Amino acid sequence: MKELENTSDHNASKRMMKAVRLHEYGGPEVLRYEDAPVPELKPGEVLVRVHAVGLNPPDWYLRDGYKSLPPEWRPQVPFPIILGTDISGIVEAVADEVEGFSIGDEVYSMVRFFSVGESSAYAEYVSVPASELALKPAGIDHIHAVGAPMSLLTAWQYLVEVGHDAPNPLQPNKHQPVPLEGKRVLINGAAGGVGHFSVQIAKLKGAHVIAVASGKNEALLRELGADEFIDYTQTPLEDVAQDLDLVLDALGGPTTGRFLRTLKRGGALFPVFPLGFEGTDEAKKLGITVSATQVRSNGAQLAELAHLLDSGTIRVVVDSTYALANARQAHERAEKGHIQGKIVLTVA
Repeated sequence: MKELENTSDHNASKRMMKAVRLHEYGGPEVLRYEDAPVPELKPGEVLVRVHAVGLNPPDWYLRDGYKSLPPEWRPQVPFPIILGTDISGIVEAVADEVEGFSIGDEVYSMVRFFSVGESSAYAEYVSVPASELALKPAGIDHIHAVGAPMSLLTAWQYLVEVGHDAPNPLQPNKHQPVPLEGKRVLINGAAGGVGHFSVQIAKLKGAHVIAVASGKNEALLRELGADEFIDYTQTPLEDVAQDLDLVLDALGGPTTGRFLRTLKRGGALFPVFPLGFEGTDEAKKLGITVSATQVRSNGAQLAELAHLLDSGTIRVVVDSTYALANARQAHERAEKGHIQGKIVLTVA
C-alpha cells in the first residue's frame, strides 16, 4: 500500500476518525457525530481524506428506513451505518495495483451507489473503488465539486448516456435517452440538484428548455440556460406547457402523470422518482414512452463531466453549507424543501 509518509500508523483499521452514523432509523435527531474506525483499504481501492460531502435524497430515505418504499423493497442494513455517497477530497493512500491515482490527487466520487449502507461518505475518510473515482475538476473548489456526483450523474444518465448495464428494478426494459437537439424539453423541479443540471445539459445538447420552479428561481434558471420559465405557484403548468418532446420530472411520484397531456405523440416522460406513477395505460394510448433508470457510480463519466465543470460549461449551485458535525441541521434544512442546487457538508 502506498501511503502518506507522515501517516504514523500503517494499520488503517486501528486509526479513528469522526463520522456521522446511524444507530437506528428516524428523523434528523438520530444522526450522531462520533468516533468511527478509518476504513481499511482493500484491493482496487483508494483512501480519500474527505474535504466536502454532498447531500442527496437517498441519504434521508435511508435515515428514515426507506418509509417511502414498499416494505418488500426496504433494504436491511446492519447498524451502525455511515450515511452518504458524494465526496470530494484528497487521496491519502492507494492500493498497490491501482493505476491512475496518486497520493495528493484531488478527487471526487459517488461512492458505491447503489449499495445501501456501504457508501459511508459522512466521514473524514472514505475508501473508494478506483473505478468510481475521478480527478476533481481543477477549476472549482471541493464544496462545488461535491455538489455534482449523484445529481449530475443522474441527469446525465437520464438524458445522455446510461453508462451502466445494471438490471433496471423500475421497469423490464433498459432506459434509453432520447436525442435532445431541436427538441422542446421541460424540466420540472428545475432549481433542485438534478433539475438545475438537467436544464444545463438539455441546453448544452441543443434543446429548447422550459424550466418549472417557484418564482424566486427564475433569474438563476435563465442564467443556467432556460429559454422559458413557468412559476408553478402562479400557473398550472398543464395549461401553458404543450407540444413537448420530453419532460424530465426531477420530482416524480404520484403526480408525474399530469405531464402526459403536455407531450406530443411519440414524446417521452422521464420521472426521476417513478414510484406511484399510475398512468401506464394512458401513456400507451397517447403514444408516450415513460422510462426511468437508477443512477449508478461511474468514475469514467465523472472524469468526462469534470471537463464541463472545469470550464464552467456546467455550473454547480450550492444552496447552503454545514460542518460535518452539524449534519442534523443540514438534514433539517433538506426537510424544509425548496432547495436551490445542493446542500454540502464541509469536513475540517
